[in-house]
Amino acid sequence: MHIEKEKIGIFDSGVGGLTVVKELMSLLPNKPLIYFGDTARTPYGTKSAETIIQYAIEDTEFLIKHGATVIVIACHSVASVATETLKKRFTLPIFEVISPSRELAIKTTKNKNIGLIGTRATVNSNVYNREIAQIAPDIKLFSQPCPLLVPLVEEGWLKSRETRMIIRKYLRPLRDVAIDTLILGCTHYPLLKRVISEIAGKKISIIDPSKEVARDVFEHLKNNGIDNSDLVNIHESQSRFYLSDVSPTTEKIATNFLGRKISIEKAIA
Repeated sequence: MHIEKEKIGIFDSGVGGLTVVKELMSLLPNKPLIYFGDTARTPYGTKSAETIIQYAIEDTEFLIKHGATVIVIACHSVASVATETLKKRFTLPIFEVISPSRELAIKTTKNKNIGLIGTRATVNSNVYNREIAQIAPDIKLFSQPCPLLVPLVEEGWLKSRETRMIIRKYLRPLRDVAIDTLILGCTHYPLLKRVISEIAGKKISIIDPSKEVARDVFEHLKNNGIDNSDLVNIHESQSRFYLSDVSPTTEKIATNFLGRKISIEKAIA
């Protein structure tokens, strides 16, 4: 395999996965990226496991069809219920957001009380509970489903008074049990990271899964012979951004969050 010709494919249920795109662009500024956000069927977190798995297969096939040779699952709902299915079905490298954020949370906590906020699908899957219990059984994980946050992000309500009130209500039970580490269990949530951090308080460390999975991809490519310096601004011309439903709201969020104007295409199966 020619590493320099690899293309990184990233998918999410909506625009939240652009948090991963931003981190990958920072670490690998010359790598072409292919992004697919399934905005027509978002959110995934309220769907059944069977439906999420089917969507994940379709999303992965879309990225492969468009040239992806590495897949990043930028969706906790998918990572929690569909990772094993995707790894069995497809032979290319597949990365997900749960493992690296879980590992950093275990290293970060001092009082062994970790909090998790995520979609209902992620929380109900108990994937974080199982994996943390296997590695560090003395650590307690306190989970809080936050079903309203993804729609708020998708609507662009990132700094509204209503959003702050909802986040405060979601975090109250976690603060009451004295967590000192909080995992943002959805790649939409880093768009709300500043507000979440302010409400959580300085004593609580925030674990951003977007940063952690991007580091994993970077290390994989580095260990497999990537020479990023040989590629000059290739992502500017070869990176592609697809959404299954394009609206002015999603375009605005994408442009504002990435800090640049990008060309968004309507995905056609």
